[in-house]
Amino acid sequence: MDLHERIKENIKNHQDEYIAFLQKIVKEPSTTGNELAAQTLMADRLKEKGLEVDVWIPDYDELIKSKFFNPLRDNYEGSPNVVGILKGTENGRSVILNGHIDVVPAGDEKKWTYDPYSGDVVDGKLYGRGTTDMKGGNIATLIALETIINLGIQLKGDVVYESVIEEETGGAGTLAAIQRGYKADVAIIPEPSEMRIFPKQQGSLWFEVTVTGVSAHGGTRYEGVSALEKGWTVFEEIMNLEEKRNEPLRKDPLYKDNPIPIPINIGQFNGGYFPSAVAEKATIQGRYGVAPGETIEEAKEEFIKMLDDLKHKDDWFESHPATVEWGGIHLPPGGCDLDHPMLNILKEKYIEVENEEPIIAGSTWGTDGGLLTQAGGIPSIVFGPGTTSMAHFTDEYVELDKLFKTAEIIALAIIDWCEISAGSK
Repeated sequence: MDLHERIKENIKNHQDEYIAFLQKIVKEPSTTGNELAAQTLMADRLKEKGLEVDVWIPDYDELIKSKFFNPLRDNYEGSPNVVGILKGTENGRSVILNGHIDVVPAGDEKKWTYDPYSGDVVDGKLYGRGTTDMKGGNIATLIALETIINLGIQLKGDVVYESVIEEETGGAGTLAAIQRGYKADVAIIPEPSEMRIFPKQQGSLWFEVTVTGVSAHGGTRYEGVSALEKGWTVFEEIMNLEEKRNEPLRKDPLYKDNPIPIPINIGQFNGGYFPSAVAEKATIQGRYGVAPGETIEEAKEEFIKMLDDLKHKDDWFESHPATVEWGGIHLPPGGCDLDHPMLNILKEKYIEVENEEPIIAGSTWGTDGGLLTQAGGIPSIVFGPGTTSMAHFTDEYVELDKLFKTAEIIALAIIDWCEISAGSK
């Protein structure tokens, strides 16, 4: 029996066990601040498999030193990171398998067909909050790693399995792992790509633009200057900026099927305080897509220049400039070169398992891959089993057959990348 058949058979023989473990993880509602129970399960599992396991609480005082930190809380008690290492024998090429354990809240549980923390399996789909984003992906990489161990395969290079916190709220877990010294030659992130391979991932920033006007009575509104009207000018220029920034990416083959590769989304547009008063202040809040290969600083500079150029559209902004504050999420983009050897390996193993060419595309959402790439200097590739459209949605699920196929592909890719040691069975 060749190696691929042994991998396939081993995964098949343990499917029920893996489904049961995923159900246990899903039953733990690991929202931000509540990750301990799920992380304890992960750490215990890694220890049982004989890995070197590191469990620690991220340190705010250390995190705040990084320009990539999103400081949404200053205490991580009860929210440990977990890392397990399968040591290589010959200092060969290494790989990080990075996944986040935190999930978004379930929302109105009455709208769910199945309890969001049940892990119910129906028609080949396992339901529950976090199944697609991204506990299913985490289990896929865990299966890949355990299969290598089960078969007695020794690798030349290290495999670093990371179960991190805080991805949904800014990436503190992955940043803490980088600061703790966990590095590798490449990273695979099993976010819900629907088994598409993403060598490019966009980043994102949250912004708030403030526009000022002059208040007046609504009956003589011509005596004032409406911040809402001026704000509409700002809104239109933001949309023009979106068009300008997306034009080059529409020519990129990885984004050819995407109408807006790096969107600028306006989530809130607020102003004024009374129906019969001219609004003297307006705020525009939104999410600003950062292009693959672009730094956060470069993206900010282009936005700020757009605001400064408003004075050429309306001289009001000469003496009353619109201002911007950056708060909340600021995730850098990530990725790898299109000729990166791991990308080619994943393509080959996908074809070997699925008997068809994989879809190679660019993600339209941010991941911890941006931190791995820009803060850690680690090329990153997104490849996971989850259903993108179900992330953060009611009745979230992961398709179990795709989970196991993903595990099979990743196991083969790890072996090819890290290489089998001479002492293997």
